[in-house]
Amino acid sequence: MYRIGIDLGGTNVAFGLVDETGRLLKKESVPTMRDASAEELTEAIAENTLAFIKKCGIGEDSVESVGIGCPGACNDEKGILLLTVNLPFRNTDIRGIFSRYTKIPVHIGNDANCAALGEALFGGGKGTKTSLTITLGTGVGGGIVIDGKLYTGFNGMAGEMGHMVIRKSGVRCGCGRRGCFETYASATAVIRETREALAKHPDSLISRLCDGDPSKIDAKTAFDAMRLGDKTGERIVKAYIKDLGEGIINYINIFQPEIILLGGGVSKEGEGLLKPLRRYVYRFSYGAAMFKKTRTRIEKAQLGNDAGIIGAAML
Repeated sequence: MYRIGIDLGGTNVAFGLVDETGRLLKKESVPTMRDASAEELTEAIAENTLAFIKKCGIGEDSVESVGIGCPGACNDEKGILLLTVNLPFRNTDIRGIFSRYTKIPVHIGNDANCAALGEALFGGGKGTKTSLTITLGTGVGGGIVIDGKLYTGFNGMAGEMGHMVIRKSGVRCGCGRRGCFETYASATAVIRETREALAKHPDSLISRLCDGDPSKIDAKTAFDAMRLGDKTGERIVKAYIKDLGEGIINYINIFQPEIILLGGGVSKEGEGLLKPLRRYVYRFSYGAAMFKKTRTRIEKAQLGNDAGIIGAAML
């Protein structure tokens, strides 16, 4: 039997055929109908799902389930997408609309949670009972997996990894609060800090790396400057690692997971990010310095952009 995983994004909707071992056998994407109503968009996704199944050369009776990773709050028990910020869904009965098209069981989940589930089952967390996945992109997302299952709280909205405050009265977050982890640990945060540092230190190598144009700065710029021996770049990276570490320490102290996996654009720095991050985290997280054999591992996520599709398929 196969499963279909769907990653519903603001730009594209990606479909994947996944087998029982978590292998992604085939995938394709179509543009998201951003101007459509929630019902019209759901109907289009259902139609494209059936078309994708046919392209895979299998019948509906060979598909055990369809899972949809959605950028918002979900109630999988009822099959309702409660709310999305950049798409028109408001208490939309996804499962009910799909049932007009197919008898295949449909499940829904938050897209970041789906990525965490994919990593836990078939990526960097494979073989562990407890794992956290944190994605460091435009914002900070992620999910919590305990005993092979997502922990989503009583209302389906647990795991908002970016909205824990690490600096009271800090930078204002899109959620309305100040000092959220997201405002200091995301790729957006690194870019902001790098641009501010360039304004204060125009002679830094950062200027050369971005051709003097702050709009060309990305999350990699400060790391590149540091590797070239630039002190400004080094200060930015050290401050970023400290902020990222503070959030991770809090997660460890609460959950003590076997592993924390970092995904998203910033994680591409690999060991250049992970080594100093581990030093900081193990120095300050509860019990890590004393109990080295049982402390949480911190590693890079493995599935990349496919994590959401694979995790959605396994909902």
